[in-house]
Amino acid sequence: MIKKDSKKKTVLSLFSGCGGLDLGILGGFNFLGKNYGKHNFDIVWANDIDASACKTYQKNLGHDIVCGDIRELIKEDVSSPIPETVDVVLGGFPCQDFSHAGKRLGFDSERGTLYQSMGQIIKKTRPALFMAENVKGLLTMDNGDAIKQITTDFEKLGYFVNYKLFNTADFGVPQKRERVVVIGTRKDLLPKFEFPTPHLNKDNRVNLGVAIGDLENLEEGALSNHYWSKAKKNNGQGNSTVSKDDSGPTMRAEHHGNIEFHWNEKRRLSAREAARIQSFPDDFIFYPSTSSAYKQIGNAVPPVFGWHLANAIQTFLDSSLS
Repeated sequence: MIKKDSKKKTVLSLFSGCGGLDLGILGGFNFLGKNYGKHNFDIVWANDIDASACKTYQKNLGHDIVCGDIRELIKEDVSSPIPETVDVVLGGFPCQDFSHAGKRLGFDSERGTLYQSMGQIIKKTRPALFMAENVKGLLTMDNGDAIKQITTDFEKLGYFVNYKLFNTADFGVPQKRERVVVIGTRKDLLPKFEFPTPHLNKDNRVNLGVAIGDLENLEEGALSNHYWSKAKKNNGQGNSTVSKDDSGPTMRAEHHGNIEFHWNEKRRLSAREAARIQSFPDDFIFYPSTSSAYKQIGNAVPPVFGWHLANAIQTFLDSSLS
């Protein structure tokens, strides 16, 4: 059982990607001139299946990450053993099949059941709290039966489960990205989690002029990852033009070069601009290519959003644990 006076609360991170959520959980970074302080968390084990994302994670967070399929690691975890106990489990389980933009295969897809692997880890490690993040489409998948099933499965493990839909723009992220956050708390240790209240609204969100305006006239390559897709404009998804006076659209992982055009209409957004729109600091470098960077950025949880969630979780644990 963890206590309020613990030095640091241990975290196990699943489906970690390039590390956006984990950076937010740890804290200690700057974005648009604001410092996001360190939290009292220590990531003791992390995993993702994408080799490029793992490289980016390790280079930027300075922490080992086990690269491989979690379903196989659960079966054979001898070489990189999963901890027996941790305080917190994180997992933005793959969401493409739950997305409104995808085929919505949900539980008919192999990827759509990866939350069950997260459940196995939770059952094994018995954290005080777990958190999962997913797309808005999860709430309406199978007429609402998907989120009910996921909630029921986690509750059977002995957790109070609460979920809420957020717009990350309401937390200082310059992007209108809607995501569902699911948080479970151990019934024998904690009460039900109360989600943080957004501190911004439509009138005071961060617009793209503020977020990326200084990069508009920089030569390509003048800043790390400041390279952009040369795909011609067509009528497909991702061929709209962003507005300087509004927050950005959701940065997508599978855009196939069709990332949105800059408001100057001269080019598409660069990977660095996409990273800024996702609230990554400029010293967070993506490897090994621009196309891979776009994908990693699109798959990530915005660090600033993650930071606010972590702040609420830390306050909750400190006030609830004896």
